[in-house]
Amino acid sequence: MFEVIKPGLETSVQDYPGRIGFLNQGFPPSGPMDSWSFRLANLLVGNHENSGALECQYTGPTLKFEKDHVISICGADMQPKIDGRSIPMWESIMVKSNQTLELGFTVTGARSYIAFSGGIDSEKWLGSQSTFHKAGVGGIDGYALKESQKISLGNSKGKIGRKIRAESIPDITNSGVWEIEVVRGPNDDWLDNAGYETFLKADWKLQARSDRTGFRLDGPSLSFNEKATNKSPEHGYEPSNIIDQGYPIGGINLAGQTPIILVNDGPSMGGFIVPFTVPSASFWKLGQAKPNEKFKFKEISVLEAQEMRSEQTSLCSMGSII
Repeated sequence: MFEVIKPGLETSVQDYPGRIGFLNQGFPPSGPMDSWSFRLANLLVGNHENSGALECQYTGPTLKFEKDHVISICGADMQPKIDGRSIPMWESIMVKSNQTLELGFTVTGARSYIAFSGGIDSEKWLGSQSTFHKAGVGGIDGYALKESQKISLGNSKGKIGRKIRAESIPDITNSGVWEIEVVRGPNDDWLDNAGYETFLKADWKLQARSDRTGFRLDGPSLSFNEKATNKSPEHGYEPSNIIDQGYPIGGINLAGQTPIILVNDGPSMGGFIVPFTVPSASFWKLGQAKPNEKFKFKEISVLEAQEMRSEQTSLCSMGSII
């Protein structure tokens, strides 16, 4: 068990791959924004990749441990310390009884993950521990951690000194520019050729008004083909309006002239076109991007997206441990 001394900014329990199979009831998968770092963190402490762990964003929590426990921290660098002394990331370490783990403001990236040997012991809701903040379900009482909470941990004897190979760690930098892979569709016949070219060549800025529901982008206006401008009234007034349809996770929803990337807690349907979709293997970049940083989109095929996913899954295996 640990006690929450400071909760950080919306620190929440998540699991991988989240709450699957309930979009038709209005419940998104939730789960970690950067599942690559999340899975590696669980791997280090000897957990299954779907064990509950903490997602910390922008500034992390301060936690006091009641008993010795093996942990790991992966993802964004929040300068973790135990009793004021710096500790390594991407490695399994021991926190002893009555010691305090502290994560500060992020230095690189946006989200950090704390895994505990045995995982977090919390109730599952619709088969998942993942916190869905807007509905108040999952995690610990449905919301982010709160000061003075005591969180139970599972029983497990993790091994200390396990490390992730350098080549298996995602490249989280402070360059301020992210190349984000996209595949066309499902509504890839509503923009004209000039609109597609503009989308792929532009620098898009991530708005501060972004969260786990959607990432809003600032950039140039896009142009449409005749299908969007000469349509029947039931499709709506704006060229980007369409009869309500199901949205894919990662879909880039074009709300008027504002692209919104629908991420982990995004809606299941709506009345805007989705000309591009970010594949799951690129979500870790979204999870580590900060407001005002730039996105440059790179079109790939569905096959290439599947190959990226397979490669990432391979990197989240025991072969990445040294």
